Amino acid sequence: MEFKNPEQEIKRYRIRLLVALTFALLAFGLLFARFFWLQVMQHDYYQTRAENNRISLIPIQPNRGLIVDRNGVALARNYSAYTLEITPSRVSHLDATIDQLATVIDIRPKDRTHFKKLLRETKNFESLPIRSRLSDEEVARFIARRFQFPGVDIKARLFRQYPNNESAAHLLGYIGRISTPDVERIENQGQEDNYRGTEHIGKTGLERHYEFELHGQTGFEQVEVDAGGHAVRVLSRTPPVVGNNLTLTVDAKLQAMTEKAFGNRRGALVAIEPSTGGVLALVSMPSYDPNLFIDGISSADWRELNESIDRPMVNRALNGAYPPGSTFKPFMALAALELGKRTAQQSIADPGYFNFGGRTFMDDKKGGHGSVNMYQSIAASCNTYYYMLANDMGIENIANFMAPFGFGSPTGIDIEGESRGVLPSPAWKKQRFKKPEQQRWYAGETISIGIGQGYNAYTPIQLAQATATLANNGVMFRPHLVKYITDSRSGAVTQIEPHPLRTIPLRQEHVNTIKQAMVGVIREGTAARAFAGAEYVAAGKTGTAQVYSLKGEKYIAGKVKERLRDHALFIAFAPVDQPKIALAVLVENAGFGAQSAAPIARMVFDYYLLGKEPKEPASDSEQNPARNSDTDHADHADHADHAHGILDETEED
Repeated sequence: MEFKNPEQEIKRYRIRLLVALTFALLAFGLLFARFFWLQVMQHDYYQTRAENNRISLIPIQPNRGLIVDRNGVALARNYSAYTLEITPSRVSHLDATIDQLATVIDIRPKDRTHFKKLLRETKNFESLPIRSRLSDEEVARFIARRFQFPGVDIKARLFRQYPNNESAAHLLGYIGRISTPDVERIENQGQEDNYRGTEHIGKTGLERHYEFELHGQTGFEQVEVDAGGHAVRVLSRTPPVVGNNLTLTVDAKLQAMTEKAFGNRRGALVAIEPSTGGVLALVSMPSYDPNLFIDGISSADWRELNESIDRPMVNRALNGAYPPGSTFKPFMALAALELGKRTAQQSIADPGYFNFGGRTFMDDKKGGHGSVNMYQSIAASCNTYYYMLANDMGIENIANFMAPFGFGSPTGIDIEGESRGVLPSPAWKKQRFKKPEQQRWYAGETISIGIGQGYNAYTPIQLAQATATLANNGVMFRPHLVKYITDSRSGAVTQIEPHPLRTIPLRQEHVNTIKQAMVGVIREGTAARAFAGAEYVAAGKTGTAQVYSLKGEKYIAGKVKERLRDHALFIAFAPVDQPKIALAVLVENAGFGAQSAAPIARMVFDYYLLGKEPKEPASDSEQNPARNSDTDHADHADHADHAHGILDETEED
């Protein structure tokens, strides 16, 4: 029998006890260290997270700023309406819920399609509208059965409204839901926090250019929530700040009246105040209704706008590049005076044609105009005079003189997307074409440049700016649409000061010579019929620009397809002594400038200067549809088919 040693057993017990005690102390030490780290060292971090779990920040969308015309007439405003919204993360069976909702409120197929589109593009925990602008009856009907629809609610939202519908759409632009490119733009401007909760943003026109003025400052509420994420109480509220208001230089009534004057015809008109550059009217016809885009345009409406042969979405005033036709002649004549190539009294003999390099460039008047001086060349629109002049001046002199007037350069108006147009020159041609034989400038090409044909292609706003500069004796202002911005907080007004771009050094006697010749156009020349009986003295120039080369054939409008007929143009300013308005009018495929464009200008002048309102659209005067004295067709087979209409973005250069 073996006996245990008590002392050895006690020693072993003490060792085991010491090991257990050491392990326990280490375990408690680790727990204490972790406790100290979490409760002391990380106290602020976890307290913030706890508060964030308890408190939710809810953004409050600000009211968008208003856009009004120079007389305070609202062109873009806001209104509040009820919207039926679904929070997908709180709905178990989405399709079934929508089907059940449709028994209470009318939900159309396009509403479902739009909702699913938003669902694909948006985080599913956000509240998404499935029906907007609910009636009071629909709201009451839903409220009575609200308990049946968890995750569905009615909210009051602000909606943008363009009360004049299609009027001024191209200058106002429109707003739409924020897209990925819009997010990038917001981030580039450092505005991410200010756009929390915002769903719409300016897409085009003034809505886009002045987006960060119009948007305002987003507010927020601190709301205490329970474990289920439901609001318990509002802890604090920072109200949103309304966006700033824009007051335009545009006269809404003049704008609408001008659009009415076009009737069903396609074209553009830009009217400018010469002494400031303020745009009085910017018209592009046909137009479109920007209200269609606010909730997301339907596929049918978008297809109708996008596929229309009339291209209503294109801003012809800024993006359409057209040959200026005879409206180019006053600037050619001014160049001749300034460069010493002609005097006002010097005459040329016009036999009805001009021979150059074995080719014959025909005048519009059979047999010619006889002896023609500078005044007569403008008043009667003599092509032969400008064939000879262009040949004597040369393309480099023409291009160098025209560039300061803004031909072939964006004007800098406060709307994005303006086309550059084409001011032709040997340097431009070398850059434009790839093949060496295409890059060479031929002397014969200069001839048609002189009458505003060939490669010439300018936007209506460029023509208007150049006309305003001539009316203002060489002082050029940047065209602008916004007159001043009103701060929504303080009411302080930030004036958009007239910004003179440059002063073109011109001799006043030369400018006066051109102005008097343009007065002759109105009194006795090609626009005499359109301005008969006018109570003011205006100066203008008609123009007709060919759309395709005649290849030696005689132009007869009735035998040419409508879309291939000549464009009608007219530039003018009035009163001559102290010009208050300068404009450029273009009517696509409408024939003679005197017949189609000048009557529209007359209506604009009558309203703006005299307050006379037309009762119906300007109608074409009853003239022979074959050939008129302001036409610019010559028997030339050069590049008259270049840039004679709306330029796509890929074709701007």
